[in-house]
Amino acid sequence: MFPAITKSVCRSAGHDLQRTQLVRHCVRFFNGFSQDEMPVEETPAPRILITGGLGQLGSGLASLLRKKYGADNVIMSDIVNPPRHVRESGRYIYADILDFKNLQEKVVNEGIDWLIHFSALLSAVGEANVPLAIKVNIEGMHNILEVSKQYKLRVFIPSTIGAFGPTTPRNPTPDLTIQRPQTIYGVAKVHAELMGEYYHQKYGLDFRCLRFPGIISAETPPGGGTTDYSTEIFHDAVTTQRHECFLEHDTRLPMMYIDDCTRATAEVMELPEHRLKQRVYNIQAMSFTPAEIYAEVKKHVPDMEIEYKPDSRQAIADTWPQVLDDTNARLDLGWNHEYDLPKLVTTMLTKIRAQKEAKQRTTAQMEAAAM
Repeated sequence: MFPAITKSVCRSAGHDLQRTQLVRHCVRFFNGFSQDEMPVEETPAPRILITGGLGQLGSGLASLLRKKYGADNVIMSDIVNPPRHVRESGRYIYADILDFKNLQEKVVNEGIDWLIHFSALLSAVGEANVPLAIKVNIEGMHNILEVSKQYKLRVFIPSTIGAFGPTTPRNPTPDLTIQRPQTIYGVAKVHAELMGEYYHQKYGLDFRCLRFPGIISAETPPGGGTTDYSTEIFHDAVTTQRHECFLEHDTRLPMMYIDDCTRATAEVMELPEHRLKQRVYNIQAMSFTPAEIYAEVKKHVPDMEIEYKPDSRQAIADTWPQVLDDTNARLDLGWNHEYDLPKLVTTMLTKIRAQKEAKQRTTAQMEAAAM
């Protein structure tokens, strides 16, 4: 084992040299090894910071990356006090993306190598508070790019189907096309894509971006997004067997199960930079309408009913792609999804039923203890 001071110097020496060169230099300096005697070291695990860690994607990605790189090397962050299970699962720190100095301190003190930026207000929430969306989704993103440039980090900022607009070809939607979104959420995402590409071209920043479809998860409650009906319908199937859908029955949108999403993020971050032929890629797993997912759910819950009551999110969905063309991601990145619609429905119903049963057991135990 190398002395702790050796590892410390190697980590703090900066990112201008390759890590393997730093390890060789530091060990020769402290231990007097000749180059021939120098043991071959594996590349150290990256130190990873996830912003917006309490959102839909943060916990799942942190869990996946911790299995690969160790719990201490993957740090979740947000600006609120996390639930106990989050603290018990691994490192969690306060990090405010609107406070540049705070970000600098976290990156330096934690020795961060990769920065995965999930902090954002979603589409419908952003439309309800445009000034806040500008601060979080645009100004906060500027801070992420700048701190990544300053400390030579590998940075991932996701984009979305919301980055497209009514003049975009909708079926399929290619990587490079007219975008022109009509929500502040979408405008901010296009801005992030272009700024990331600019920082890559201007400063050599290792910027990576996937345009996600709607993401479906049993672990995180819906958060006001335009695709959130695709999660709500499963909760309703398990509880009331009745779902009120805020989109029309034939509104087709691209979707993905969260395990595919987190795996895609991990895979694109792990790729050697030369594999990326572009900085922004479309990615999806399936496309369906509310009527189609309802029909699949009804196979498992025969008494399930649905009522369509479109709200303001319908106008947003009408401007988004129906199918994302992710050919380039499949060719360049080796992307391949694992969950189709039948597997998605089976998985979601199983998970949410298990959650309901666990909650019922906990409630029964509490009531018994109170008697």
